[in-house]
Amino acid sequence: MKRSLLLITTIIFAGHIGLVAQHEHHKPAQKDSTQKKEDAHKDHSIKDDHEMKEMQMPMNHAYSLNLPMNRNGSGTSWLPDESPMYMYMTGKKAAWMIHGNIFLRYKHTDIFKSGSRGGSVIDAPNWLMGMVNKPLGKKGLFTAKAMLSLDPLTEGGDGYPLLFQSGETYNGQKLVDRQHPHDLFSELSIGYSYSFTKNMDAFIYLGYPGEPALGAPAFMHRISSMNNPDAPLSHHWQDATHITFGVATLGFRYKNFKLDGSIFTGREPDENRYDFDEPRFDSYSYRLSYNPTANWAVQFSQGFINEPELLEPEVDVIRTTASVLYSKKIKRDQQYDAALTWGFNDKGDGHSEHSILFEDNHRFGKNVLYSRYEWVQKFTEELDLENEFGEARFDIHAISLGYNRSLWNNRTIELTAGVQATLNFPAGELKPLYGDFPVGGQIYIQLRPALHRH
Repeated sequence: MKRSLLLITTIIFAGHIGLVAQHEHHKPAQKDSTQKKEDAHKDHSIKDDHEMKEMQMPMNHAYSLNLPMNRNGSGTSWLPDESPMYMYMTGKKAAWMIHGNIFLRYKHTDIFKSGSRGGSVIDAPNWLMGMVNKPLGKKGLFTAKAMLSLDPLTEGGDGYPLLFQSGETYNGQKLVDRQHPHDLFSELSIGYSYSFTKNMDAFIYLGYPGEPALGAPAFMHRISSMNNPDAPLSHHWQDATHITFGVATLGFRYKNFKLDGSIFTGREPDENRYDFDEPRFDSYSYRLSYNPTANWAVQFSQGFINEPELLEPEVDVIRTTASVLYSKKIKRDQQYDAALTWGFNDKGDGHSEHSILFEDNHRFGKNVLYSRYEWVQKFTEELDLENEFGEARFDIHAISLGYNRSLWNNRTIELTAGVQATLNFPAGELKPLYGDFPVGGQIYIQLRPALHRH
């Protein structure tokens, strides 16, 4: 009952934010009854004036006066320029933005109970982010971000069930077959960029917490995964550093190339999801990004991470990633977005693991079809199965297919409903535990900002 009340409170709170934003955005002026006819003739000009004010808002990238806002990813990463923006935006001399995602759902990870590792839950994965961009002089730009998540309340300390997921801890034990909750404070960052010319920028980014220059945009910020309530199984191979307590990044852009590098805290967030962990700045990374056209975003990155896992205090990880993101606006109400990412963790002593993820999201009118395929290699210590199998590495495959439909949209917030199925393919040795072919499913309603028309 307590968990249900928290879920309902979360949905009501998010809806209230959207309605307040809509009220401020469309707040009517006070009218005298004698002016009704005159105002009717002015409707068209008022609309034009409103659209002109909308166009006056700075629509530039968070870390460049010379790039489109659509290129914003998580941290300092890049999306394709044709990526749609689901956010509420206002402001004139500064751009204020709010975006996020909340799912209220029921899910079961093994519907037919083919193994002993499945579980079910009613929960609400969620996050909410606010951002402000303000030009400083003719060539400077200041950016601040705050990202919050109520996962610690809606998910509990051990997160939600997700077969073959691993990473982080709860009550001093490894989290296995569960996705950990994200911290209440998932990002608090500031940044400053300076435009030397139209083709050259330099920027600095500071986060506590924040995201270093490592990997593609985090999964919740990729349009290709925005309708999938689950984190990828390859999260800790590709983009798990998106919540890092202590990040400093320097970057330089030349035309459509960007090189950025970070020093950051290697240890992943601890079990207290409400505090601020100790900043250590004991790890570093670099990333090369390239957007050849408005439809593509490519990156290669490498991180040298010091002791990321609490229960493996002497194990460092070299993480290497590469990704290709694609976005295409086919028509006004038809969009296709996809991502192909590779992540590789090397712990030394032969402990190396690959991962590949492909996901896509096809929106047509009020409907969305989406999918995700993953192949991940995991050693027995990742799945806490050393006693059963000794030292071994398993190949894990999973496919998720989903359908999502818009139920209500007032141009500020949107309510959708969806259904998703997940097909898991365990390695042969794992079938006695997980079953031959565990099938998961979920139904959900989703609340998020509406698509921003600009």
